[in-house]
Amino acid sequence: MVNVFLRELKALRKSLVIWCIGILAMVAGGMSKYGATESAGQSINELMVSMPKALQAIMGTGSLDLTTVSGYYGILFLYLIVMTTIHAVMLGANIVSKEERDKTAEFLLVKPISRKQVIFSKWMASLVAIIVINLVTFLISHIMVDYYNKTDDSYLIDIAELMGGMFILQLLFLCLGTSIAASMKHPKRAASISTAVLLITFFLSMVIDLNENLEILSVFTPFKYFEAKDIIGGTGYEALYIMLSIILVVVLTIYTFIAYEKRDLHI
Repeated sequence: MVNVFLRELKALRKSLVIWCIGILAMVAGGMSKYGATESAGQSINELMVSMPKALQAIMGTGSLDLTTVSGYYGILFLYLIVMTTIHAVMLGANIVSKEERDKTAEFLLVKPISRKQVIFSKWMASLVAIIVINLVTFLISHIMVDYYNKTDDSYLIDIAELMGGMFILQLLFLCLGTSIAASMKHPKRAASISTAVLLITFFLSMVIDLNENLEILSVFTPFKYFEAKDIIGGTGYEALYIMLSIILVVVLTIYTFIAYEKRDLHI
């Protein structure tokens, strides 16, 4: 079982490096614009308020104060969330389905370990991968925000709380990807379907931002669970969304093990 775990980690090294470089580019590029807009003062907030509501939803401004480094990072956080959850859901789907997709399932079947041990090893390797992505994002964010920070003493706490919410969403979409892949007869479609589900929930969150009457639908999109405008604004985590996330992770994980145990693997 340890060998399968190490084998999966080794296979993930290259993709992890690529994703980390992408996160570095996004954070560095995004925060560099803060230096250019910082001198604008309150006028940048007035500019955002004057924009159409649809554009505000796309940019993720909400009620964030863009004159502070934490508020500006909150906008960037929306796109970091999308990036890291796409990584997580694709990772979950691919790590389960790749043996059948690449015609290497026989390699695992001849091992003296059960299917539950195989899927557990793969799941643990995936967990390590999303933890690495989360820690790298936190480190890069801390360095870049600190570089531009002048007056906001609480920015590090804000970033840490945002990373906590990000990790929960990463774990949730990882489990979504593994559960979809474990139940599909056509492994090649697992990643695309998992990503499609993610994008649907993301667009739903934007629709909710455009129409406050649809706020009740927030429970159906994880992208509304840990929003920067709430965490940075002082509201913090909501117990309902934390409990809902835990329930979804547990249910999807159990389903993954059951579905993978029962499915016919194509060698």
